[in-house]
Amino acid sequence: MKSLDTILKECEDLAFDLKFTRAKKWKAEHINRILVGYLPIYIPREVIHAAGGLPVGILGAGDRKQIIKGDAYYQSYICHLPRGIIEMALDTNLNDFDGFMFPAICDCVRNLSGMFKLSNKGKFQRYFDYPQNFDPLVGGTFYIQEMEKVIDDMYNINNVKVTEENINKAILVYNRNRKLIEEIYDIRQQYPWRLSAVETYYILRAGITIPVEEHNKLLEQVVEHIDKERGEPMDNIRVVISGSFCEQPPIGLIKSIELAGCYIVDDDFMLGSRWIQGEIDATTDNPLKALANAYINQSTFSSAYYDVGNPKGKRLVELAKMRNADGIIFSAASFCDPALLDRPQMQKECDEAGIPHINFQFHENTGQFKVIKEQAGTFSDSIKLWA
Repeated sequence: MKSLDTILKECEDLAFDLKFTRAKKWKAEHINRILVGYLPIYIPREVIHAAGGLPVGILGAGDRKQIIKGDAYYQSYICHLPRGIIEMALDTNLNDFDGFMFPAICDCVRNLSGMFKLSNKGKFQRYFDYPQNFDPLVGGTFYIQEMEKVIDDMYNINNVKVTEENINKAILVYNRNRKLIEEIYDIRQQYPWRLSAVETYYILRAGITIPVEEHNKLLEQVVEHIDKERGEPMDNIRVVISGSFCEQPPIGLIKSIELAGCYIVDDDFMLGSRWIQGEIDATTDNPLKALANAYINQSTFSSAYYDVGNPKGKRLVELAKMRNADGIIFSAASFCDPALLDRPQMQKECDEAGIPHINFQFHENTGQFKVIKEQAGTFSDSIKLWA
């Protein structure tokens, strides 16, 4: 078994390799393999896996790539994420990708799908919509049809027929992936000093760049390592972070929150890897229906998700209580309409539940964190002194 330090270094390198070297190497090993890049947050990766493809998460360029051409494509009053992604597309970073999926999050991502199409990036560019009617006969049928379109897109590239058996096998390995990730979060809830939020982030972000089977092996080793004592407990408060589900916060921001005296016991940084809560049925003769039912009935909450009948503010409060959190930090990307429009109602739910909260904004290439660290430190001290 590899040492935890070795695993963490490998994961950090994978997570921020903007050339996707490991994924491209995987594709080159077999003629029928394809790479399908997807934007945040969630897509049913199982159908790509079943078609002999590798779903690769594209989360932006962060502070690791200078944005020049990307600024010419977007207005100054929108989030930073699409600028970084179009910069990568116009350079060579996304070469060798066969297709791209753009999940329905907001207008910025919708526009990105059109830009990729106009730029002829990949062999298909699929804007992937989600049901807002949660009746299985209506929304479920719609969602199945959306997945079938992607299956056709991939078949037109590699002629690999997606079978019920292959989808069920894919569901099983992704069930295992989700279970292992939640085991890590459960251990961190009780012993957050054993694996920092930054280290956890490296591990999850690496997983969207490599085959899921490889990631599962890494996760199994991580669980084994942190089942044993590691690190030293500190007098920190426990917080849940909400609002960073799409554009990813800089590592410096996560570190600053931790250094300010906060254990991050849950978050929505890598929400796509944790979107489905629990296992998906892998024993049916209609696995696409099982995936659709899982989306309708087992999705987590997010500002990118239609939450009629199951308000996200109440679910955030429930999550904070489940994790024994002392407070909630609302951390949204600048100009992120879904997160910022939802925030007042979610803060109201926190107030009614008596849960302290603060908020700030960031963009993916933020370079200065002193103010955020001071704000998080003051929040931590106030809870320790007066909560």
